[in-house]
Amino acid sequence: MPELFNAADWLVDRQVDEGNGGRTAVVTPTRSLTYGELADEVRRSAAGLRALGVRPEERVLFCMADDVELFAGILAAFRIGAVAVPASTMLTGPELGRLVADCRSRVVVASEEFAPVVHTAVRDAPEVERTLLGRDLDRLSAARADDGPYPTWHDSPALWLYTSGTTGAPKAAMHRHDDIRLVAQNYGQRVLGIGPEDRCLSVAKLFFAYGLGNSMFFPLSAGATAVLEPARPSPALFAKRAAADRATVLFGVPGFLGALLASPDIPDDAFATVRVGVSAGEALPARIYQGVRERFGVEVLDGIGSTEMLHIFISNRPGRVRPGSSGEPVPGYAVELRDGAGQVVDGTGVPGELYVRGESAAVGYWCRAKTSRQVFLGDWVRTGDTYVRNTDGTYTCLGRTNDLLKAGGIWVSPAEVEERLLAHPDVAEVAVVGARDADGLDLPVACVVPRAGCEVDAEALVAWCREGLAAFKRPRAVVALPELPRTPTGKIRRNVLREMIRFEEAP
Repeated sequence: MPELFNAADWLVDRQVDEGNGGRTAVVTPTRSLTYGELADEVRRSAAGLRALGVRPEERVLFCMADDVELFAGILAAFRIGAVAVPASTMLTGPELGRLVADCRSRVVVASEEFAPVVHTAVRDAPEVERTLLGRDLDRLSAARADDGPYPTWHDSPALWLYTSGTTGAPKAAMHRHDDIRLVAQNYGQRVLGIGPEDRCLSVAKLFFAYGLGNSMFFPLSAGATAVLEPARPSPALFAKRAAADRATVLFGVPGFLGALLASPDIPDDAFATVRVGVSAGEALPARIYQGVRERFGVEVLDGIGSTEMLHIFISNRPGRVRPGSSGEPVPGYAVELRDGAGQVVDGTGVPGELYVRGESAAVGYWCRAKTSRQVFLGDWVRTGDTYVRNTDGTYTCLGRTNDLLKAGGIWVSPAEVEERLLAHPDVAEVAVVGARDADGLDLPVACVVPRAGCEVDAEALVAWCREGLAAFKRPRAVVALPELPRTPTGKIRRNVLREMIRFEEAP
C-alpha cells in the first residue's frame, strides 16, 4: 500500500505533536488561536462534516470570508479525506451555481453574509443535500466523534481550485495532498525562508491558490502565524493590520501595491515589521517595485505561479531582485520556452511560450478532458504566458501568449509599453491592448488610469513612449478610464478592454 500522508495532519497535528501547541497559529480581527486550539477547531469541524455524511473524496464547497470557520473547514475536509472546494465570494448566485453544479457537492458551507448568494446558487442544484453556515459545524460535531485523520495517501485528492476564467468558463484544477507539502517547502521555506517567528498577511483571499498558500500552507508548515483579514483589502486597512499584528511577510498583487503607493495618507513606516514582500498574479512593473522599496523599505519579490501549479514556480530572491523580471525557477521546478511549433527556444532574449515542470502540478481539470490534454503535456504544463530568458538566468514576462500584438508587421509586447507608460508621473495604472482599425489590423491602444489630481494628455503620453521606445511600439491612441476591469484575482480583463474600445473613434 502507498505511504500514508494527510495534509491537515501535517499542517496542524504535527505542530502540536512537536510541542508547538502553545504557539499562535491564526490571528483575526476578533480573536487568535494557538496550534492546540486550531487542532481542536479542526477536529470539531471534521466531526461536523462526518455527521453530515460527507465521505472521503466527496467535494465540500465553501463560500466564506477569510476567518477561522473557513480556515478550519478547509483543513477539516482534508482531515476526513474529502475534497475542499473554496469558491470566490465575489461571484453572483448564478455564477456560483455553475460551480456547485460542476463539482457536484452534496454539502455547501457559507458565511452568514454570503448565505443569500449561496441559497440562489443551490436553488436548482438537486445534488446539494445540505447548505449550512460555518458555525453550524461545531453544533453538528456533538453528534459524531472525531475519528482521526483519514488514511489518505500522497496522491489522494485534497483540493479543487477553480481558475479565474478570464476569457472562458472556470474549470477546477485538481490537487493532491502532497502538492500542499511541496509548495510549502519549495517556495515558502526554500525561497521565502518562512520560520516560526513569521506572521503572514495576504491581500489574496483563501479561495485563491495564491492566497491559500500565503495564509495557510506556508505559515502552518513552518509553525508560523497566519494573519487573516475577512474584509475587502484596501491600502489603509492593510497598513493598519500590518502594523497592529506585526506582519513580517506581506503578500500582494501589482494593483494593490500600485494603489498603496498612490495613497498619500499611508505612513511611510506602516510596514516597518515586514521583512519581505511578495507579488504575483501579473508582472510587477519596475516603477512599483522601486517605489515600494524607497517609500516603505520593503523589498518585493515578484514571481509567477498558477492555479495549475498551486503556487509560485519562478521568483526573484531576497537580495538579488532584477526589477521588471519574474526571477529564476524555484527549487523543485524546471522551465522551458517553446515556439509555436512546440520546439524549445534557444538563446537569450528570444520570446517563447513558458512551460513548467514540477511535482505540484495538478492532475488535470475536472471533466475537461480536451482542455487538460492541451495544458498538461506529460511532465510539462503549458502556462499560456510569453517570456524571454535574460542573460543572468532570470525570466521576463511579455504578457499572455494571446496578448502579443503586431504593429507594422512587428511583434509588440504590451508589458514593455506598459512599463514605459507607468514611468510617467501622471499615470497610476495602464493596460495596453490591441484594437482593430477600419482595415481589420490590430494596433496598440493604451488604457490609462491617471494619478489622483492628474489628467490624461494623450499626445504627451504618446510622445513619452516615442522617447523611450522604438516608434512602432508607441500606442496609436490613449483612452482614459477611472479604473481597469479586473478578475477576482486582480488580473486585468484585457478581453473586456478590447470589447470597450472602438479604434475608429480614436484620433
